[in-house]
Amino acid sequence: MTILLAGCGDLGTEVGLRFAAAGHRVVGWRRSPAKLPVEIEGAAADLSTADLPPVPADTTAVVVAVAADSPTEAAYRAAYVDGLSHVLDALVRDGVTPRRVLFVSSTAVYGDAGGDWVDESTTPAPGSFSGRILREAEDLLLTRLHGTSTTAVVLRLGGIYGPGRTRLIDQVRSGSAVIPEDKRYTNRIHRDDAAGAILRLCTMAEEPAPVYIGVDDDPAELGDVLRFLASELGLDVPPSGPVGEARGGNKRCSNALLRGTGYSFAYPTFREGYRDILAGVGVRHP
Repeated sequence: MTILLAGCGDLGTEVGLRFAAAGHRVVGWRRSPAKLPVEIEGAAADLSTADLPPVPADTTAVVVAVAADSPTEAAYRAAYVDGLSHVLDALVRDGVTPRRVLFVSSTAVYGDAGGDWVDESTTPAPGSFSGRILREAEDLLLTRLHGTSTTAVVLRLGGIYGPGRTRLIDQVRSGSAVIPEDKRYTNRIHRDDAAGAILRLCTMAEEPAPVYIGVDDDPAELGDVLRFLASELGLDVPPSGPVGEARGGNKRCSNALLRGTGYSFAYPTFREGYRDILAGVGVRHP
């Protein structure tokens, strides 16, 4: 059985390594396939164009995990809507019917909920072009695969952190971090748990739901995260002050549906995840 990774950056590569370790053949589409590890068969591909490589005939699952080249509306549309459409067209072109196609989306589709809880039953209300375009891509996937033998799965990930994704750590180290004056909830997931969740949703025997939220157990206040990082780094607590609009909106996302699949988080809260990252760069903690 073959797994096709349409988009194979940091997250896609980690997903591919996990599929390979589970005994699957893994093919990764990427503009620079030479950068992929040997466990993943790389093929040069630009998803923003319709000229994509052949899809392996025995492909059982497709993971579409792309990223925009820049934070512009045109770049988001080219990556998420056009990219997904071209992947689905390639499946039709080559007559390949995978068991599942999973599209990596974002909790940005919910916009701002004023700190309230949201789950998969919450009506999306994106407040930015990024959320609107991701929602459009979700609808594209669910509509095009409706009534076919391929199951469409949307995974809405919170903010991904992990190796090489250390924005908050860097802010605390540099002294640029500011604790919001009001309650500002954040939703995150460690890169490794995002990859593990994708593996679970693509391989579970039970039929998956059409949409899942991928976040850890603790939609923590940003201030609590920054205070924790300062303590772990042995630095002063960042000052409080105005910080502008909440990045991704102020909401608390529930992971109950994902946990209901039997997935167990390696990093259930930011504390385990950030401690692991800090330990990896030689920073001691209690």
